[in-house]
Amino acid sequence: MASAADQMAQSISLAKFAKATDLKKRLWFTIGALIVFRLLSYVPLPGVDPTALGLLSQKTTGGVLDFFNTFSGGSLSRMSLIALGVMPYITASIVVQLATSLSPQLAAIKKEGESGRKKLNQYTRYGTVLLTAIQGYFIAVGLETLGASQGIQAVIEPGMTFRIAAVISLIGGTMFLMWLGEQITSRGIGNGVSLIIMAGIVAHLPTTLVNLLEGGRTGSIDPVRLIGIVVAVVVLVLFICFMERAQRRILIQYPKRATQRGMQADRSHLPLKINTAGVIPPIFASSLLLMPLTISQFAGQRVAGESRWGDFIISLNQYLQHGSPVYMLLYGAGIIFFSFFYTAVVFNPEETADNLKRYGGFIPGIRPGKNTETYLDYVLTRITVIGAAYLTIICLLPEYLVSALQIPFYLGGTSLLIVVNVTMDTVTQIQSHLLAHQYGDLIKKAKLKGGRLR
Repeated sequence: MASAADQMAQSISLAKFAKATDLKKRLWFTIGALIVFRLLSYVPLPGVDPTALGLLSQKTTGGVLDFFNTFSGGSLSRMSLIALGVMPYITASIVVQLATSLSPQLAAIKKEGESGRKKLNQYTRYGTVLLTAIQGYFIAVGLETLGASQGIQAVIEPGMTFRIAAVISLIGGTMFLMWLGEQITSRGIGNGVSLIIMAGIVAHLPTTLVNLLEGGRTGSIDPVRLIGIVVAVVVLVLFICFMERAQRRILIQYPKRATQRGMQADRSHLPLKINTAGVIPPIFASSLLLMPLTISQFAGQRVAGESRWGDFIISLNQYLQHGSPVYMLLYGAGIIFFSFFYTAVVFNPEETADNLKRYGGFIPGIRPGKNTETYLDYVLTRITVIGAAYLTIICLLPEYLVSALQIPFYLGGTSLLIVVNVTMDTVTQIQSHLLAHQYGDLIKKAKLKGGRLR
């Protein structure tokens, strides 16, 4: 039987949306922030010739940079101020979280509450600046040699002045996006960083759709293959929606209490999502993988093949192309690792078992305390295996199909997963705001009726 909250949520309609003033303000702020993000993706770095860069854009396509370019909404191919996107910030947050798990000093800071969280956020910002500076320098060096063999110069005046200006601009762009994401989270709807990543991906969807239809029209893509791609995308979207809503519900029972119907025992359920980590593992894995690969690909434009170091860089770029076994192995291993790591971060079996014991709840057949903690850890580990396998399949299967079927454009399962997952999360938050607004109206009406009765 549905609860009162579930019944109220089902009765929410668009007619009530017009009355939710706070929700409308949050939505407009989110839309405005995403528009600013898209406008910044067209502002080029100082010292870069946009016309020459457009002629040379095909030179940096292919390989892992297509993946990075999709996440940044095309900013990398245009070499805009936000060419690196929010990936350095995500990488820095991964490093800080890993360090928190390994370092007792950082773990103690984390337990300090709000002040500890602010300190860790400050360390994350410092790490973001450092990583952006390193990646930005190698991008600037790569831009100076981009197109030299073709007689086209992407940089107007190469030199240390350009490199310093490019690094400072990229740091400013990434830090602004980080701040913009925080503002969306606090004053808008949903997770700001995830929405920025999704906006970059969605910006590429029309181009992908046009390429798909154009390939079918010109005959470069077989009609049967074209229909198969469309069916596969629809099936993947439905499969993602099903898995993201899948739960393992553990029965929780509380001691009997006296009611009007006699002694009754309260029962509830502890829902454990199959994919507890959500979309974080693919984002974390891609972020860690993209940082060294971006450096190697841009550095590979400068090195000579005759040296041992140059041969190593060139070979590394060849092995880490989309669909290559090495790239898929590293990416899959990163997804599996972060699935277990982030699940351990967001769900603590020991804390949950202590809370159940404190409030008198227990799992039927399991003794409270340590046995409950062991049981929860056992169940969570098993469902995380399923969740990690699901994420790995969703992210790697399209990579393999693009390579095997030789599809002439990028179609990523990771992008599809992020778009569907973030959309579902955003819709859920909108429903929560509408539900809170409806509860607020009921409370106001109850107060008015109470005042009249007096």
